[in-house]
Amino acid sequence: MSKIDIKLSGVGGQGILSIATVLGQAATQAGLQLKQAEVHGMSQRGGDVQSDLRLSTEEIFSDQIPLGKADLIVSMEPMEALRYLPYLQPKGWIVTSSKPFVNIPNYPDQTALMAELCGREHVASLDIEALAAEMKLPKSANMILLGMAARYIDILSADELRQAIRAVFAKKGEAVVEANLKAFDAGYDALKK
Repeated sequence: MSKIDIKLSGVGGQGILSIATVLGQAATQAGLQLKQAEVHGMSQRGGDVQSDLRLSTEEIFSDQIPLGKADLIVSMEPMEALRYLPYLQPKGWIVTSSKPFVNIPNYPDQTALMAELCGREHVASLDIEALAAEMKLPKSANMILLGMAARYIDILSADELRQAIRAVFAKKGEAVVEANLKAFDAGYDALKK
């Protein structure tokens, strides 16, 4: 049996649900079993957004990831990555943006936050917003993050994820598809596993 449990997290408007859609599309195209649970906390206003995504070659009985069982936390925001640490299994990976999205007045000290995050053993962190801006793809930071995470999602290949990006964004036109593929590849190439 092959499976992966992924906790996706971020802030409303960052594109976490688009990542979930692409992963779901790739899993469906690959013939995998899939369960998903989403929570939208004031997502249009910068609130917490998280999604549990469970992919397997065998039947899955619950759509929620139990505490200590997530293989991967993929987060658009470092504080949100830390929020879900209790779900991460000991050898699990965190793939996150290194740039905080300061949306609350009592946001934790950023230096301490990044020290706590980067002090963990399995963390891949990158300023995806800066890379997206540099590439002139400001709306595709989430696909950069997905490209980074792809290196840790053994149940799906990078090509399967690229095909899913094509399928998900096809209705928006070829330019949008190509921008998202370019962003995905930038994230994938930014990390060497």
